[in-house]
Amino acid sequence: MTDVTGAPADVLHTLFHSDQGGHEQVVLCQDRASGLKAVIAIHSTALGPALGGTRFYPYATEGEAVADALNLARGMSYKNAMAGLGHGGGKAVIIGDPERDKTEELLLAYGRMVASLGGRYVTACDVGTYVADMDVVARECRWTTGRSPENGGAGDSSVLTAFGVYQGMRASAQHLWGDPSLRGRKVGIAGVGKVGRHLVKHLRDEGAEVVITDVRVDAVQRILEQYPAGVTAVATTEELIRVEGLDIYAPCALGGALNDDTVPVLTAKVVCGAANNQLAHPGVEKDLADRGILYAPDYVVNAGGVIQVADELHGFDFDRCKAKAAKIFDTTLAIFARAKEDGIPPAAAADRIAEQRMADARATRAAC
Repeated sequence: MTDVTGAPADVLHTLFHSDQGGHEQVVLCQDRASGLKAVIAIHSTALGPALGGTRFYPYATEGEAVADALNLARGMSYKNAMAGLGHGGGKAVIIGDPERDKTEELLLAYGRMVASLGGRYVTACDVGTYVADMDVVARECRWTTGRSPENGGAGDSSVLTAFGVYQGMRASAQHLWGDPSLRGRKVGIAGVGKVGRHLVKHLRDEGAEVVITDVRVDAVQRILEQYPAGVTAVATTEELIRVEGLDIYAPCALGGALNDDTVPVLTAKVVCGAANNQLAHPGVEKDLADRGILYAPDYVVNAGGVIQVADELHGFDFDRCKAKAAKIFDTTLAIFARAKEDGIPPAAAADRIAEQRMADARATRAAC
């Protein structure tokens, strides 16, 4: 069953009735001249204007695109709350193949759509969009971050995203092994693109052993050429999660990496990666805990990028941003402590903290 937009009826049920919904606004965007089809989802503005990236992806159906936008926007609310930012959560998805469908006209049309929201949503890069794309979007929309330094932006946010994930790994090591050092640890990274490649450098600089995989053979080859020692590759993610002696598994590609098929065979003792929405469905966090696998919540450890783009709105300073991203270490440790205190998985503990921060902001606003 579908609604008038072609979206599955369960998408609308999610939006209006489920705990996964509660979004303030969802905008369906279309520009026939350029071929633009997009969804902008604003989950919350309790802490400030919604902030989140633009994903350009060839979704199989429009309903799938709407569902992804809803999930990603909700995740951004929690991420921004845990990062201590004055922003709520939003996300946009553009339906199409970025290699084939992305044009200047389409990006300009998208910029006009974001601008029409009057600052309720601030956009940035995500899967399938890059700094050069945000420069084009910004020509029509001043609520655009992730731009190039030449156009008043901070440039590539993947550098600080990787740094934050690295801090999350160090915190996980401190919690589990009593020492934040990753020297000698074996870390598996699924996806060595924008973020994963920077993560490899942090790990190799500290002396960790790294195993990588990526669907793009050229991406793997570049890493192997850059690091002839200390880095090996396997063909698939399915092979990576079964690597013997793996200490940490870092999903750094698309979401849903932790599911009913992968969790039972995962050899790692820690999961800490850059991908959004790693838990395929509610309950996976408990499955990880039952297996004794420590999960560092994705939206906490991958917040370095959003810290950077938020700072761009106020005049970007890299050292200031890096100092904020370094606090991901302490935030992650605090989540593990709260999880132990409350007897719940770390993902649930992070949610409780984020929800309390948003609730406090709404209460303060209502009292004014």
